[in-house]
This record gives sequence, C-alpha cells and structure tokens, in this order.
Amino acid sequence: SPRGTFERFTWIPPSWQWNMFWSSPKDECDAYERCGPFSYCDVNTSPICNCIKGFDPMNRQQWDLSNGAGGCLRRTQLSCREDGFFRLEKMKLPDTVEAIVVDRRIGIKECAERCLSDCNCTAFANVDIRNGGLGCVLWTS
Repeated sequence: SPRGTFERFTWIPPSWQWNMFWSSPKDECDAYERCGPFSYCDVNTSPICNCIKGFDPMNRQQWDLSNGAGGCLRRTQLSCREDGFFRLEKMKLPDTVEAIVVDRRIGIKECAERCLSDCNCTAFANVDIRNGGLGCVLWTS
C-alpha cells in the first residue's frame, strides 16, 4: 500500500467489493526501528516508545509528540566493572549487524558472564529460546 504495509484482499462477487483479510505490520510496534536506541515499543503505553530503565529521551520535545525515533540516552556514565544489566522479556531483539554469536552451547548465565567481562558489551541474549534457552549473542555497540 502507499502507507508501506503489505495487504492482501479477496474479491467478493456478490457485493462487488474487495475485502482485506490480511495485512502486516499488525500494529505500530511491528514497524522496524519504530523506537530508537535504548528504547522499546509498547502499544499499551502512551507514547508507545519507552526508554529502558536508566535512560532518558534524547529529544524530549519530539518524544512528547510521539516521535521516539531519536531513542534514549544513558543518564549516567557507564562504569564497566560496577554496572549490570536490566532484564527485558518478550522483546524483539535489536539489529544483529553489530552482534556476535559467541557460543551456541552455553546458557544465559554463562552468556551474562561473558558480556560482563567485556567493557564494550551492551547487551546479551540466548541464540535459541526454546527449552530454557541456549547459546550466546553479544551486542557491542
């Protein structure tokens, strides 16, 4: 469609009308990069973009106008050996261009230890979330 969505229609002969029976994305949060760095999208909040704990909107004026594309900034300087991680569940993973699959056999605890031992590591996740999770992906930017 002109809006950038995929839509599938069927023709209903008796009514001489097209009926849309499928479209994607399903909601605003399905759009790629709807919310910027260090933020997440939640259709149940207003605005739908939310900063991760410990971060504030980069541009408050844009944020208040429901434009979260600029993302969020860390409130305090990162301290490599003292900081930890905030657990986020049921999230789509960020772009994997800057991600590294470290080991496909280790669990999430070992993955966290690997990330914490690297001062450039900003996030980690399981490669495979089935059966309690296995493998380690690290983000370093």
